[in-house]
Amino acid sequence: MAANFDKNWTNYNNGCELNGPEVERYISVVPSPRQYLLSQTPFYCFIHFGMNTATGREWGSGTETPEDFTIKSIKPTQWIRSIKASGAAGVILTCKHHDGFCLWPTKYSNFSVKYSGFTGDIVRMVSDECREQGLFFGIYLSPWDMHEKSYGTPAYNDYFCNQLTELLTNYGGIKEVWFDGAKGANARDFTYDWKRYYEVVRELQPNANIAICGPDIRWVGNEGGKTRKSEFSVVPSYLADSEKVSKNSQHTEKSSSKMKRLTSLDEDLGSRAVLKANDELCWYPAEVDVSIRKGWFWSKKSNFTVKSAKKLFDLYVNSVGKNCTFLLNVPPTNKGVIHRREVKSLKGLGKKIKQMTAFPVIVEHLGEFTQKDGYIDFDFDSEKLLKYIILKEDIRKSQRVEAFDIYLKNELGKYKKAVSGTVIGSCRIIKLKKAKCIGARLVVRQSRSNPVISEIGFYE
Repeated sequence: MAANFDKNWTNYNNGCELNGPEVERYISVVPSPRQYLLSQTPFYCFIHFGMNTATGREWGSGTETPEDFTIKSIKPTQWIRSIKASGAAGVILTCKHHDGFCLWPTKYSNFSVKYSGFTGDIVRMVSDECREQGLFFGIYLSPWDMHEKSYGTPAYNDYFCNQLTELLTNYGGIKEVWFDGAKGANARDFTYDWKRYYEVVRELQPNANIAICGPDIRWVGNEGGKTRKSEFSVVPSYLADSEKVSKNSQHTEKSSSKMKRLTSLDEDLGSRAVLKANDELCWYPAEVDVSIRKGWFWSKKSNFTVKSAKKLFDLYVNSVGKNCTFLLNVPPTNKGVIHRREVKSLKGLGKKIKQMTAFPVIVEHLGEFTQKDGYIDFDFDSEKLLKYIILKEDIRKSQRVEAFDIYLKNELGKYKKAVSGTVIGSCRIIKLKKAKCIGARLVVRQSRSNPVISEIGFYE
């Protein structure tokens, strides 16, 4: 089939409207400053650590006591050093999981490290170490609480906001606040005061993104690293309904493995057909959360399930490389350290991420295309064996590209299609099998108004 390079966004646009009021409505949706900044550091780590680490569970029972937290010491320097080696930009700590045990000496409950055999404030130890090593810090605070007696009553909203206030005022700058939608099937029926929770975050940490059951970052919909073929950031506003997110979250401890298989809500969340049918739109990028081992908390039984550096890199490419952020869970052991198998995999992942862009052939910052830019050529100074192509849109101008092709040129001057893609967004990573070529051609086939490509890079 002929490549037909002249049939592109400038004259055909796959038969779709290039400009007009409806297209303008789509591209008027752009990230907030806090969302944009997070897109520039799209890989970070979860740390699940707490009562479940000591008891060997994934979810608590609601009957634990502070004495059940038998861990006496931790090594946060080792935690953050190991995570930093992976290339991650930050950490989100489970300050309080569903069991209700608090990793800081909260004033509002006796169910905390202060009343256990542990000496110190774990949230402070980890947040201080993040700042010392140059990583950002975020908090996870479970809305569902098995232990707190006021749960299920209006008084719980006060309790939750008081604890949220402690975490947002005593530990420096917070990059992300993670609200889990999980709730036990037998939990008391209770509607959280999300609006009030968000107001507390916005007032105390205006630069923090509120994730999952929140308006800034969308859960991709599964815990297995699966993403959609086209992962849009401009989507209908109803997707940010926290109660709907909670409904689709985990409701039993044993359903964790099932969550890895879900393909997440609908495949198409942001095509023109979807957007046209919805009056209210928002910028709501997806986050991919995956654990480095089976389960979210450490267990001796799961040591053999630690993912290899290769598997982690594949997850990185499939998330960061498909317009998502990547949240990799790394749970410390009951000895207070990151297990040696995780340390090895994290180091290997960091090496692979660096290797990906270690040998650039051409990196260009293109900007906004004009009517002359139906396709753009790139000529190399000699024959190359390409391994990766990385494209990035300037998402400050919204997400515009809907279809593109990349062709590689051989030494005879002939073009062969290397990839046919849909959306680009903040980052699109294309892996090649050492493709031999002397040049390349980017053809944008479909766009919402003029494409704006901030960067394209070809790497050996």
